[in-house]
Amino acid sequence: MSAQDAVRDAEPYAVPDRHAARDAVRDPWRPALTRSVLLRHDRVRGVDLLVLPERVVVLRGAAGSIVARCDGEREVAGIVAELARLHPDAPVAEEVPVFLERLRAEGWLR
Repeated sequence: MSAQDAVRDAEPYAVPDRHAARDAVRDPWRPALTRSVLLRHDRVRGVDLLVLPERVVVLRGAAGSIVARCDGEREVAGIVAELARLHPDAPVAEEVPVFLERLRAEGWLR
């Protein structure tokens, strides 16, 4: 086992590789927030929040706009395509599927 593998295995939420991101785009999954999770905007702080039963998660950058598109009707590929049109210079196809998979692993998306 290499040092890089040891570090990756020690992290509780290791980021999948770019091939996993490509496969996630092909997945017909239609992500939606689980019943116990709410997306809210904090106007005072100017940030989006995921409100969970035990805690609140602050979403930074474009994370709130990504989660807002998780309505249970759009597939991951559709979300990626829409965001890629809005942000043509951003690495949307590589990062958004990985982000959504992390939220699913946390149990916040179904």
